[in-house]
Amino acid sequence: MKITVLVENHSNGVCTPKHGLSLYIETERHKLLFDLGPDETIFENASRLGIDLTSVDTVIISHGHNDHGGALGRFLEMNHTAQVYLQKTAFRPHYSTSGGKHSIGLDTSLMGHPQLVLLDGDTRLDEELMLFTVKDGYNRCLSEANSNLLSDEGPDRFEDEQNLMIGSQLLVMGCGHRGVVNILDAAPCTPKVCIGGYHLMKPQTGETVSQALLEEIAQQLKMRPVTYYTCHCTGQQAYQVLSGMVPDMHTLSCGETIELP
Repeated sequence: MKITVLVENHSNGVCTPKHGLSLYIETERHKLLFDLGPDETIFENASRLGIDLTSVDTVIISHGHNDHGGALGRFLEMNHTAQVYLQKTAFRPHYSTSGGKHSIGLDTSLMGHPQLVLLDGDTRLDEELMLFTVKDGYNRCLSEANSNLLSDEGPDRFEDEQNLMIGSQLLVMGCGHRGVVNILDAAPCTPKVCIGGYHLMKPQTGETVSQALLEEIAQQLKMRPVTYYTCHCTGQQAYQVLSGMVPDMHTLSCGETIELP
């Protein structure tokens, strides 16, 4: 399995960084994208890395924020065969209150596109790919950085957030709004590797969550036999704390590739 970071907040120097996330993953059965980033950055960086996005057969949108699905319309214009999987609530309004209330949702005009598959909860796509959500009742180590995020009904409960299991080896998540600890608890099995953001900072202000929360998360993560790669909305300050406490914790940046046996 090969994972290449196409969109991320930081870069290795080859690719353009951008606040958002997109991972290109090659498995035995699939060429897939997990999230698409906010804009044209995914296409520019894919071209630089020699990745042909027209050959992608599967797209997973982790949740309905535009830094993860903002490039969906442009992707559908150039790839006419890939199936795009979202939770059915992903197109509901989403807002941030940082700098005044403003929309951070997806383009609702795309909701009826024939390549989109709107899901209702956990779904097995095939023998290799499983999508799962975190149900109510998983409430450990929730991030304080979620406080400025709203849905059309009030504080966002992130019901549209889905995570990807590839076999029993790899767990991929987007922002981890439901909490990395809860996502690991809700996963079908304990993965060998976990990749994704933990949403431990507020992007607009750079404010990091409390030291107490970081220490609590670290205590939970290091109890598991998992290799962690974090990125995007975790934040550099939070990463420094976590990596100092969790032995197998790494960071990823735009343009990097990792290979799993």
